[in-house]
Amino acid sequence: MQNMTSSTDIQNRSSIKFVILLGLVSLFADMTYEGARSIAGQYLAVLGASALTVGFVSGFGELLGYSLRLISGYLADRTGKYWLITIIGYICNLLAVPLLALAGHWWIAATLMILERAGKAIRVPTRDAMLSHAGQQTGMGWGFGLHEALDQAGAMMGPLIIALILLLNGNYREGFAILLIPALISLTLLFYARSLYPNPQSLEIKQDKLETTTTQNKSFWLYLLGASLIAAGFADFPLIAFHFEKQHILPNIWIPVAYAIAMGIDGLAALLLGHFYDQRGFIILIAITIFSSLFAPLVFFGGAQLAILGVVLWSIGVGAHESLMRAIVANMIPSNKRASAYGTFNMFYGISWFLGSVLMGALYDYSISFVVAFSLIIQLAALPILWIVMTQLNKNSAEAR
Repeated sequence: MQNMTSSTDIQNRSSIKFVILLGLVSLFADMTYEGARSIAGQYLAVLGASALTVGFVSGFGELLGYSLRLISGYLADRTGKYWLITIIGYICNLLAVPLLALAGHWWIAATLMILERAGKAIRVPTRDAMLSHAGQQTGMGWGFGLHEALDQAGAMMGPLIIALILLLNGNYREGFAILLIPALISLTLLFYARSLYPNPQSLEIKQDKLETTTTQNKSFWLYLLGASLIAAGFADFPLIAFHFEKQHILPNIWIPVAYAIAMGIDGLAALLLGHFYDQRGFIILIAITIFSSLFAPLVFFGGAQLAILGVVLWSIGVGAHESLMRAIVANMIPSNKRASAYGTFNMFYGISWFLGSVLMGALYDYSISFVVAFSLIIQLAALPILWIVMTQLNKNSAEAR
């Protein structure tokens, strides 16, 4: 019995180490590409691109970045080459950034920016699938929450590094060039993780009792529908920032500060909510959906103080999406099909977020009240769907016992 306990403790420590390693990979990766994204639009403009081009590159990059996840997840499950696909994705995602310093024309920079988004799309489903194996030991919610917390730490630091370079009279090219450092650190940590954990599936010592059944498939697609509705009603921060500037809610200098605060709260919320999910289950997502949906009236109807509170609720919601939603997928899907499931989930979630953001942007020009109404109605419409999914999952769990 003592040997069994010792073996379990070693397996648990190994799983935690794996989650932390991949979290550090993401920290330096986010530092790289979020730093680049903070000046991407301005850089294209300096190189002579039109506003239409900037909008197209941004929108197409995001759309491609989510659509490709379906393909990469499917290929990973079919071939079993999780590490290879993850590494290829990270190389494209990260090395495209410092190469921007060498771009002499806007179309070269635009191509590299789209390549960066494609690289992220390639690696996300396989990385999440590998994380899910460790989550069996650490707790799915806590594992994904810790990863998101480290991820968002990098997302905060990257733009701040670029801001410091510009403050010191550096230029955009120098900013992209300096981001080679976190890019190389991220890739080094990635190869180190690969050498320590060549087969992450071995971390999942619990027997996988999930089977792909009609009921399980129905639950997954219902869950995806609910998550997509929530995504469609969640405004992009650029729209929130646009509202703050246009309505003079916050001084310009405080808008990026508000975003940095949001990223910090996002990471902390992901960690805490992941822990609560492991303790209480699916009901946590339903509760947070109700709570965070209130960001819309606070952000778009309130003054400065209420708007900041709205940003806090918005960031808590994002933290829930990035931790709870990923953890729930892992607990619904057999281990040998998770990359495909993550690819499908991310694609539909991302497209829904994109279409919802476009619609809210159009509604904003007509009526701010319509934006708030759409955001609240479509998010709350997800609640009965999520409740059905939770009931079905609880029933399946009881039958399995």
